[in-house]
Amino acid sequence: MGAFLDKPKTEKHNEHGCGNGLRYGVASMQGWRVEMEDAHCAVTGLSEELPDWSFFAVFDGHAGARVSAHCADHLLESIVQSEEFQRGDDVIKGIRSGFLRLDDRMRELPELASGEDKSGSTAVCALISPRQVFVANCGDSRALLCRDGKPVFATCDHKPVLPAEKERIIRAGGSVMIQRVNGSLAVSRALGDYEYKNVEGRGPCEQLVSPEPEVSVMDWDEGRDEFLVLACDGVWDVMTNEDLCSFVRSRLAISSDLESIANQVIDTCLYKGSRDNMSIVLVTFPGVGQPSTEAIQQEMELEATLERRITELVRQGDNLEFLHILQALAEDDIPGLPPGGGLSAKRNFIESVFKKLCPQQADSVSHNYDIGSC
Repeated sequence: MGAFLDKPKTEKHNEHGCGNGLRYGVASMQGWRVEMEDAHCAVTGLSEELPDWSFFAVFDGHAGARVSAHCADHLLESIVQSEEFQRGDDVIKGIRSGFLRLDDRMRELPELASGEDKSGSTAVCALISPRQVFVANCGDSRALLCRDGKPVFATCDHKPVLPAEKERIIRAGGSVMIQRVNGSLAVSRALGDYEYKNVEGRGPCEQLVSPEPEVSVMDWDEGRDEFLVLACDGVWDVMTNEDLCSFVRSRLAISSDLESIANQVIDTCLYKGSRDNMSIVLVTFPGVGQPSTEAIQQEMELEATLERRITELVRQGDNLEFLHILQALAEDDIPGLPPGGGLSAKRNFIESVFKKLCPQQADSVSHNYDIGSC
């Protein structure tokens, strides 16, 4: 799984864009991991032939970043160049074919062919046409569609303990120990990971680890579909589908800045206890609600309440350490905290108020990240 840093790296990589009636924001952060192994892709307008199609994807690498980076650069191309996609008669088969072809071709990359690089990557992607949303998942990154305020679709995480996955692993001569393939790999489907794909006499989808995606298709409901989230398991480790749907909706009610909202998601997950790399692509549909004056006012009232309470705690002066301020706030019944995010969602605001009131304690703030219990 990789080693951890003494302090998380919280610098963000951001992107945003729009096209085909969609808007998107991207955020990624290394977090506690020694290396950043995530990658992503966001394209609106695939080509002159497909100007009204869009593609979004998140790749969560493990044992290195080579495979995730290559997938981010080449998966879309592999899909649209497949025979099925070119014929236009079966997009689902084209997506599947694109995954399998990319996985086969990556074997030829020198560092992977030599065994020097043993990296692999999960992949979750969405192809959005003028009428439909095609979602493909391979591994435990996840896609979530919010419609009418609720999560109406989510991909299945491919874990070795799932009955069908475990059965395939055992048939290929492997085992599932401590919920991992051969006691080592935590996902049962991935691109790369060729040391798990060498069982003679078995096809690419019958190996210990399969590169086959699970593909779903939904009609695009412009009036009801609000947003689509693609994110790696560093997000889903600490947020449920319902949590994330509620949290993103609450942020969209006060801001249309998708980069900022994506940043807030991964910051909140960090403060909830996630220790993994984190990447998220947030895509909004035309049916998404606009920021409201009422919601903005409620957020201002929440921040005013927090600032008053922090000021009270500081004036009491019993213990001015930042962690104790957080613990005291966690014990309060503070109304209006962001649904799905709770106090962790306001951690950056709390920090800014504390630093303003106690500048002499500013250095201690950065050492208090593990507030998941708060």
